[in-house]
Amino acid sequence: LTSTANDRVDTASAAEAAPSGTKTTNTDKAGAILIAVDQAKCGDSCSAGEEQDQKQLRKNSGLVPASGDGSLPFGGVNSLVLKTRGHFSNLWKSVNQWIGWPREGKEQPQTQPLASSTFVSVLSTSSKKRNSGTNTKQQSTQPAACSSGHWSPRLAPMSNVNGSSSSASSASASSAARLNHNQDQFYQIEVSDTRMLILKRYQNLKAIGSGAQGLVCAANDIVSGRNVAIKKLSRPFQNVTHAKRAYREFKLMKLVNHKNIIGLLNAFTPQKMLEDFADLYIVMELMDANLCQVIQMELDHERMSYLLYQMLCGIRHLHAAGIIHRDLKPSNIVVKSDCSLKILDFGLARSAGNSFMMTPYVVTRYYRAPEVILGMGYKENVDIWSVGCIFGEMIRGNVLFPGTDHIDQWSKITEQLGTPSADFMRRLQPTVRHFVENRSRHSGFAFDRLFPDRMFPKNSSDLRLSAQQARDLLSKMLVIDPEKRISVDDALQHPYVNVWFDESEVFAPPPAKYDHAVDEQEHSVDQWKELIFREIMDYEESHDVYGTTF
Repeated sequence: LTSTANDRVDTASAAEAAPSGTKTTNTDKAGAILIAVDQAKCGDSCSAGEEQDQKQLRKNSGLVPASGDGSLPFGGVNSLVLKTRGHFSNLWKSVNQWIGWPREGKEQPQTQPLASSTFVSVLSTSSKKRNSGTNTKQQSTQPAACSSGHWSPRLAPMSNVNGSSSSASSASASSAARLNHNQDQFYQIEVSDTRMLILKRYQNLKAIGSGAQGLVCAANDIVSGRNVAIKKLSRPFQNVTHAKRAYREFKLMKLVNHKNIIGLLNAFTPQKMLEDFADLYIVMELMDANLCQVIQMELDHERMSYLLYQMLCGIRHLHAAGIIHRDLKPSNIVVKSDCSLKILDFGLARSAGNSFMMTPYVVTRYYRAPEVILGMGYKENVDIWSVGCIFGEMIRGNVLFPGTDHIDQWSKITEQLGTPSADFMRRLQPTVRHFVENRSRHSGFAFDRLFPDRMFPKNSSDLRLSAQQARDLLSKMLVIDPEKRISVDDALQHPYVNVWFDESEVFAPPPAKYDHAVDEQEHSVDQWKELIFREIMDYEESHDVYGTTF
């Protein structure tokens, strides 16, 4: 999600708000030092991991057949669009619209059905419409977020899925005894220059993405007959930060159970002795695309509000268990052809309220809440800010606050939303408060100027699904002061998403409470390795990993 200076803000008003020629002062230098100190608190994965995220954010979207042998006839979606922009209509005429409609079992708002079109042709036209002065949404001619055709875009890198702890010491002994018996269950294959030692039940592996911690492949599970995503977590023991994230991720994936959160299907390691343990494989549901792709499409209000509703349902499920996601961004939200949405990647998730000064620099910069940028304590609605940034990006078509560092990120926010109140300033640490108070002050812009009607699709026949209602909800999410920001429960009651309200989805039973006691203790890399190994051995003992009971 890269943005140039010309397309960062779609309104001339916001562009005029940007300070020009600001001189570097001692206060600026103090602020830079402060931010550097904050960054250093969270270890290696903060800067290096984030930069890797940004490089991979757009890079890893390929076209993979929804059926067949899984071959990749084309390169990534982005390169395909660049090479053949404007020439997809004839090529993809046979593809059905990407979002299936209506949603079975739901009373849908009354609206005209969308004409059949193609995923890629929408990608090629939507950005041009958003950057023009015309209405950016053409409800009657473009599909929205999901379709069912012979071809569908597959996942960019899925979560940094990882391992966990707390198991009996007998696990490694019993696993060693099974080593020879199960060795013939694996086969070796090289995918994208990565050696994979994979269970034989998973065939036709094709790389669909790679990230800082591993490779993601699409595969066919010949035991269950379903297509799956397999992540090889190849560097979980690079350092303490990576190991802790791996532990937390795997543990949470085993706990959560909600239709809007990615499901864990299987987990295994080919190494059955602790001293050999190096690789962890996680098997998950295979989705069709992530929001990086969907954001570039022409969405009508029905689809936009339904996607937002599902995000809020998934977040509420985590919050009900006292879990804050902390890393919500378009690449961590995936969709299928039936318009179902799931949240993934819980490596940065943690319990709420257990520390006032929590880790700064945890979420990808563009979606980072002000309280995180400024090193304040934060609570559950830190995730609401991130959802608001994603929602605004769906409307505008590009990143709302594309900061290059902490200081620039804060400037991008205040240029558009205005400098916060004195009450907010008083809650900052003295050094941070001095820095913020000496920055340029901005009055900000009204939301009808930041998000004018021309950015929205035509209003639905259901008055709840309108530009006015969407803008009202967005204005309650993108509030700098977290004490005044809307909660997830209140957001779900807002007319723009309440149209989809279903108690079984909103009030689904929360997962068991995650015990953070282990990952809040200090452990060496070797200790984390042993904890994760015991956890994966436990999982293999209690699950039919090899598919022998089918």
